[in-house]
Amino acid sequence: MSRELPKAADVVILGAGVMGASIAFHLARRGAGRVLVLDKADVASGGSGRSSALVRMHYSFPPEVDLAVKSLEIFRSWKDYVGRDGHFRETGFVRIVPEKEIPRLEKNVAMQRSRGVDARVVSRQELREIAPAWNVDDVPKAAWEPGSGHGDGAGVAADFLERAREMGVEYRSQTRVAAFAVEGGRLRGVRTDRGEVAAPRVVAAAGPWSRPLFAAVGFDLPVEGEYHEVAILKDPPGLPRVGPACIDGVTTTYFRPEVGGLTLVGDFWGKRGADPDAFPQSPSPDTLAELVGRAVGRVPALEDAAIWRGVTGVYDVSPDFRPLIGPVPGVEGLFTVCGFSGMGFKISPAVGLCVAERLLDGRASSVDISAFDPERFARGAPIHAEWEYGDEEPAAYT
Repeated sequence: MSRELPKAADVVILGAGVMGASIAFHLARRGAGRVLVLDKADVASGGSGRSSALVRMHYSFPPEVDLAVKSLEIFRSWKDYVGRDGHFRETGFVRIVPEKEIPRLEKNVAMQRSRGVDARVVSRQELREIAPAWNVDDVPKAAWEPGSGHGDGAGVAADFLERAREMGVEYRSQTRVAAFAVEGGRLRGVRTDRGEVAAPRVVAAAGPWSRPLFAAVGFDLPVEGEYHEVAILKDPPGLPRVGPACIDGVTTTYFRPEVGGLTLVGDFWGKRGADPDAFPQSPSPDTLAELVGRAVGRVPALEDAAIWRGVTGVYDVSPDFRPLIGPVPGVEGLFTVCGFSGMGFKISPAVGLCVAERLLDGRASSVDISAFDPERFARGAPIHAEWEYGDEEPAAYT
């Protein structure tokens, strides 16, 4: 691969995580011209490589459901779609909410089913049969998706980018973008630490690094970093299988099985104001112990599990915990794709497809993404789903 930075491109993409790589892949499929991907480090070196990578359809906002459904379709056809073996593992998925919110869960499952999701509400007894290792005495009903599961963030980003490059996309790692080049309200390209690239369109899929870039062109992107810690446990001998993936609104944890007799446990809550270039690379033992202690309330056998290792990372969080996807006001040709609040991996295939459609056709036809307009906060119109759960307001998604 040539290390020389091209002087010009038709589209420049900032970020080689699952979003940037997916956008590049889908542009290449459409023959979008000269596409250049830049990353300050390397593919999946940010949040994508640290993702818990759940794949689930359970959302309370219909466009998110549509993106998840389309993405699952792509994950399931990965070999034909991307030309790689794929990373999706079907374990099933359960969503648990506090008892008072079960009517909301039932409404959301009905909405999801109307949009093509294979989901249903199950009783406590059915949940015991689905997940025998769980304590569900406090769960009268739950949502069950037998066809969901988890994947691999780094693998998905790498697959998308490798295939995109085979179709002609250029990629330069270790290239930090310092600023957008703007003249007369129109984008002219990007300035990097290795020189300038002229381009009429730039898509910034830079996650928690996004805000300073946009501030320099007069747009206050309402996204901040949120620090998270995840525990990877070595399953005890008496636990043959932890069960399906789960987001548990009672213990405020999420967990899923991992290959090699491991279980991943994450938290709903994170610390705001995190610097994506300077956060702890190792989690606090006390924090992990407290996190696992809550998960033990749902899976008692994990009390005897050893903490094998921990993972840390930074989410790019928006005020309504939903992404900002679309053109940036005041600069023609500049687009942002960020603010995924921890849910980006599972919808990244569909987001890349829709962004490519938006760039080339003027609108996204596979899924209507207009609700994720980056200007909605300036208009005082954050997204509120009809049947949101209490943990969707102050908490980050998983």
